[in-house]
Amino acid sequence: MKSILFNTEMVRDILDGRKTVTRRVVKPQPKGHAALLRTEFGEDAVYAFEDGTVTAPPYRHGDILYVRETWKQATCDYAGGGYGLTDVYLYKADEPIDTSEMMVEEKWHPSIHMPREAARIFLRVTDVRVERLQDITDIEAIKEGFEGERCNHEFSDYIGGTFACTDCMNTGWIKSPVIEFAQSWDSALNPEDYVLYGWWVTLMYGI
Repeated sequence: MKSILFNTEMVRDILDGRKTVTRRVVKPQPKGHAALLRTEFGEDAVYAFEDGTVTAPPYRHGDILYVRETWKQATCDYAGGGYGLTDVYLYKADEPIDTSEMMVEEKWHPSIHMPREAARIFLRVTDVRVERLQDITDIEAIKEGFEGERCNHEFSDYIGGTFACTDCMNTGWIKSPVIEFAQSWDSALNPEDYVLYGWWVTLMYGI
């Protein structure tokens, strides 16, 4: 069974049922569009790019993934109920957490260090495909867990024979889900990765 890392906000979105899609960088970054090169058992397996790069996605259709998230262990005192001391896992995504019965409490551990036995979320992969980062739509960004901020069109001006909203420019969004996704994408990257995979970098160079 493979693992997949999510930050705390993404874990909350998964638990709330808002996040059903995730995007990961293809490394090393190839050039050009991807084409399906080979299938295995009827599912996508290997992709070829215009520069000759061939890559297999880290996850495939049907894989079961356990989610690694920020966690820690604690010892609970249930002696009053006759149960004695019990070790439990706590998850940052659940904050605020009632720690009134905690006897020993660790510091938060990063998701990458979470052991398999601490996992509580399991995901089944239903589709895998390669696409450019900039191809994401508002519908897909919503599946990523971003709701955006809709415009109520209360402040519209009559321009050129039609009513034009000066707040959203008739897009319907004060802040679109795609923009929220772009900001979250950039904030999750390390500085050395941003110059390669950052949203505005990919927009400029068409990656």
